Amino acid sequence: MRGKSRDKWQFGDFQTPDGLSTKIANLLQASLNTEPTLIVEPSCGKGAFVLAFAKTFRNSRVIGRDINKTYVQICKDLAQDNDNPNISVEYGDFFQTDWEYLLSGESGQILIIGNPPWVTSSELGLLNSSNLPVKDNSEFRKGIQAITGYSNFDISEWMILRYLEWIKNRDGKIAVLCKSSVARKIVRSLYKQKIFGAKARIHAIDAQRYFGAAVEACLLVIEKQPFPTQCYVYESLESKRHQYIISDEDGVLIRDLDSYLKVKHLKADKAELIWRSGIKHDCSRVMEITHSNGLYVNGDNEKVELEETHLYPLLKSSDIGNGRVSSCRKHVIVTQTRIGQDTSHIRMSSPLTWSYLSSKDDVFSKRKSSIYRGKPLYSIFGVGDYTFSPWKIAISGLYKNLFFQLVGPIGGKPAVFDDTVSFLSFESYDQALFVRDLLMTEEAQLFYESQIFWDEKRPVTTDILKRLSLLALSICLGEEQEYSRLFCHDSDHQPEQLELIA
Repeated sequence: MRGKSRDKWQFGDFQTPDGLSTKIANLLQASLNTEPTLIVEPSCGKGAFVLAFAKTFRNSRVIGRDINKTYVQICKDLAQDNDNPNISVEYGDFFQTDWEYLLSGESGQILIIGNPPWVTSSELGLLNSSNLPVKDNSEFRKGIQAITGYSNFDISEWMILRYLEWIKNRDGKIAVLCKSSVARKIVRSLYKQKIFGAKARIHAIDAQRYFGAAVEACLLVIEKQPFPTQCYVYESLESKRHQYIISDEDGVLIRDLDSYLKVKHLKADKAELIWRSGIKHDCSRVMEITHSNGLYVNGDNEKVELEETHLYPLLKSSDIGNGRVSSCRKHVIVTQTRIGQDTSHIRMSSPLTWSYLSSKDDVFSKRKSSIYRGKPLYSIFGVGDYTFSPWKIAISGLYKNLFFQLVGPIGGKPAVFDDTVSFLSFESYDQALFVRDLLMTEEAQLFYESQIFWDEKRPVTTDILKRLSLLALSICLGEEQEYSRLFCHDSDHQPEQLELIA
């Protein structure tokens, strides 16, 4: 909550400057074929959008609603000062308002506008705020994805999805400010759930300039159309030509359609390799150990005694992103060699380690994720045979580059990674080097670049990385013989049987 009032945080209260709302109203007027009968601003705040659109679309009725009664009165006063009888502003909780009933009598074109709250459900949960919708799993996340964070959502995303429902069976359009990540989720929903065909536009805006917010933001415009959805991305509100087209191809959302079509032949029909994420333990103060002057020190700067048996060199996302892979700053305690393995053997084989872990039971008990519930003591995730392979290719999920690092053993032990790193594992240096060189080729880089949204919090994911076929890339580059020598161990192999990981 640093730098924000509690109310500003829980209501995502970033009031739109008059100049920006006027610019958006003018942009919409120039691009829409007809003037809407009704303009709706479901979270109107002090009324910048309401007033700008009422002035631009003089024949349209404008309805504004907001949960802040002070803002509602400000907006009413401004509307009265402008002597505009077409504006109607009332108090209303978005999540309690019967919007279908409110819109049921409208037969003309509806334009839904505004700047929905820039706040997530988890942030509201921290505040015990009641300003929340009824939770649902609109993207139908399953298992560990829902458990480990995918169930967190932006309130604006939830609201815009409702807007789509309002215009599903009406002549309607939407023009809203939101985070760029939210805009893409909405576009993805248009494709995935086939809500209706739409022409979508994303115009980047300078959120730092207009709102003092260090976030990628945009104007999202959605117009229904009878043919498949297309999404054009523009550099700014003033841009006349789009930069690229976001499209759904082969069941995934592609950032740059034109680039993807050039390298589409490299797509894997079936994964030939398995990209993994690093170790997840949610207990860094205990599990991550620094070795200094012959002493082991934990995250609380406590000196600890440990056997080396369960200590492995740890490379974090920042190490991978900055190319620090020949040595490590930290080690991590690896308590299991596979998920769910009983850990009680540590008591006998490594009594110092067991004693140390036992002394931190209170810290382990505070791990919030339900993935640890009912699991053996001191359980971790993201561990298996692949963890202990000597050679790996790793890439940071957080850094905005596509540099793949070749990582070998450190201090005679295989290096392991934190859970923001994606990696492949190999038993052979030659295999690892060959694949790393393939991944650094122009063709591989273009393939990934066409699909990665760099303004995401974690732009490089295992889901994207696994889409590339190394076999197809090897053939494209004339390296199929070397590929076969390194990875094909019998003459009757099929591509899907190639052993690319230990």
